[in-house]
Formats: sequence, structure tokens, C-alpha cells
Amino acid sequence: MAAAQNGDQVAYAALLRDLLPYLRAMARRRFRQAEEAEDAVQDILLTLHTVRHSYDPARPFRPWIVTIARRRIADRMVRLGRRAANEMLSALDDDETFSVPVTNSDMETAVQAREAVAAVADLPPGQRQAFELLKVQGLSLNEASAATGLSVTALKVATHRAVLALRRRLGN
Repeated sequence: MAAAQNGDQVAYAALLRDLLPYLRAMARRRFRQAEEAEDAVQDILLTLHTVRHSYDPARPFRPWIVTIARRRIADRMVRLGRRAANEMLSALDDDETFSVPVTNSDMETAVQAREAVAAVADLPPGQRQAFELLKVQGLSLNEASAATGLSVTALKVATHRAVLALRRRLGN
């Protein structure tokens, strides 16, 4: 890595080639799908390339790269968890007409969704913004803080108050 920092492209290519099996093994231990593991490896390599200047050659390389890898893997797992929490499974052979009584519950769900949207719209602006950024868009506290200029603590408080207000209004 020290040679790569000094501009040795051959050393950098060798470093990446040597790291690749290790990083893939780390990622595969965490992800079931090979595509997700490979995406995590690519995230790690991009981060490595971006922050390679921050490596201190006087310190061991392995802990530095393992820290980067673990953080990128954790970030990807959080994103996958958020995505999974907001996705719904749908069977392809579901009835799409209102002739089946079960679909009447879809109408009730639609009414409840409209009520929820109205309840969120009625929140005070600060609470609404915090709720939408953190709970609807799925941003992290740090991302929402950067977007709004509010502190993490202020966002936590606003979101907590928003959730309490929504529970009171919607009866949950």
C-alpha cells in the first residue's frame, strides 16, 4: 500500500489482486446472494481507492482495510434492510377485480393509507420533515442531519414526537 501511495501502479494492481479473494470471502460470509456480496466488494474497493491517501504506512495495513470492509458491509446490510422493510411481496395470480370479497380489504387499506398520509401532512413542519426523512425515505440520522442542518438529537426528538402524534391520531 505504501508503494501504491507513492504512485507505483504495478504495486497498486498487485495489492488489489491480492485483496480481492479476502474481501470476497468477508462479503460472502455476510450475504446470501452472490450479487450482493460482489456489490459489497465493489463498494469496499471504491472506498479503498477513495481513501487510500489516509493510510499511514507506519501502521499495519490489515486492520485498516478490515475496518473499511466491515463498515462498507454494514452500510450495505442497513440499506438492504431498509429496502426489505419497504417492499411488499405480490403474487402474480392475485385477483385484480373487486368481485372477490377479499379485495374489499384492499379498499379499507387504501382508506387507511389516505388517513395516514393526511396525519403526516398535519404534523408540525419540523416533525413532518424528520419523520419523512428518517421513516419514509429511510435516511440515516447522519444523512438527515446533513440534509436539514439539525442535530442528530433534534432529529431523534422530532421523530419520536411525530410517531407519538401519529399513533394517537391513527389509534395504533
